[in-house]
Amino acid sequence: MIRVLLVDDQPLLRSGFRALLDAEDDLHVVAEAADGRAGLALAAQHRPDVALVDVQMPVLDGIELTRRIAADPDLAGVHVVILTNYGLDEYVVDALRAGAAGFLVKDVQPEDFLHAVRVAARGDALLAPSITRRLIDRYLAHPPASGTGTALARLTLREREAVALVAQGLSNDQIAARMVISPTTAKTHVNRAMSKVHARDRAQLVILAYESGLVTPRTP
Repeated sequence: MIRVLLVDDQPLLRSGFRALLDAEDDLHVVAEAADGRAGLALAAQHRPDVALVDVQMPVLDGIELTRRIAADPDLAGVHVVILTNYGLDEYVVDALRAGAAGFLVKDVQPEDFLHAVRVAARGDALLAPSITRRLIDRYLAHPPASGTGTALARLTLREREAVALVAQGLSNDQIAARMVISPTTAKTHVNRAMSKVHARDRAQLVILAYESGLVTPRTP
């Protein structure tokens, strides 16, 4: 059973998400919160698999909530997915840097919403959809950040290749096919890369790949 925490200051949206999630056999909403501070307390209490978090909330916003969850070793198993009203929102990149596993636009189709929750629960970043690719292209098109190249220097050539493919939105199976290796080996390369650069999850690995210049945003 995938356990989900809802953190959003709009009761109607929370009710809709809860009804959608609880209708599935493998998904269950364990708690709801209307602000980030309450959300943090409930995350510590329930240790959900996925926290669906709004960006703009009273008391404590979604970015700071994400940062605090990511910084707490006891909440390492909580995968934060940011909920936003906008397809291209500068807050989303801040949230990814803070440790979010990805983001969803609130008007997403129900089947895509449920799929995204399941993807996040198994530890994969929500970075494949085209809307996320446009966001990355727009907000990460700048010179390499200081120190990011040094972090990548710790990786083997095969690990760097795997990271570049992760940044393109490929799954472990797709990476395996591209690199002509087994899915297990692909997963090993990705996990070792995450460990070496101290990335919490695949989303932070993607941010590093772009900021270091390993992958360059596409030219429109």
